[in-house]
Amino acid sequence: MPETTAPYLRVRNLEAWYDESYVLQGVDFDVAEGEVVTLLGRNGAGKTTTLKAIMGLMPRASGSITFSGRDILGHPPHRIARAGIGYCPEERGIFGSLTVTENLVLPPAVAAETISLARIYEMFPNLAERRDSAGNKLSGGEQQMLAIGRILRTGARILLLDEPTEGLAPVIVQQIGRVIADMKKAGLTIVLVEQNFHFAAHVADRHYVVERGRVVDMIPGAELTAQEAKLRDYLGV
Repeated sequence: MPETTAPYLRVRNLEAWYDESYVLQGVDFDVAEGEVVTLLGRNGAGKTTTLKAIMGLMPRASGSITFSGRDILGHPPHRIARAGIGYCPEERGIFGSLTVTENLVLPPAVAAETISLARIYEMFPNLAERRDSAGNKLSGGEQQMLAIGRILRTGARILLLDEPTEGLAPVIVQQIGRVIADMKKAGLTIVLVEQNFHFAAHVADRHYVVERGRVVDMIPGAELTAQEAKLRDYLGV
């Protein structure tokens, strides 16, 4: 039998709590290097909590999370970030008093090879035009571009993106979709939490369905059309 390659990111029996609330109840999924994978599910299913647990941001979590063959569960967030995992939260987390350029150059590099500032501005022309504007003067779409661009500048090899298209105009959603496609071509790995089913369908290789703190199904991108009715039932759309 041919040898199999270990997943780039491997999550097994991941459990997490907020105080006494048992949110993640045994999440299992794999992500291969260079893949784009989505976590789909209704609000409150545990998708965002899964990303936070990977980043070490949950106060209580158990199970197993390995990245590039190394166990990272229980590591502090700064160590996980320096290992090469970038996290873009739903609230974006940019610095409103800093300019676009200052936001982009502030985070430390986590790899020898990073994406240049010039390349970020090529990917996001809107940011190039607003490079001297404060973060709190940007539109929601521009803030989302800035949040993604800031992660790319660090040299992170796997990106965790939480609802990157929420509330954005269709033209901005299309631009973010093109950037994700470019990132995949460049060899980056992406875990995407997304409510926009149509957006996720066009950018992802595989879709994991999360319900009540567990992964209940996996739908390959190639089978999405055939299984669309089932997926819509899962999502309640």
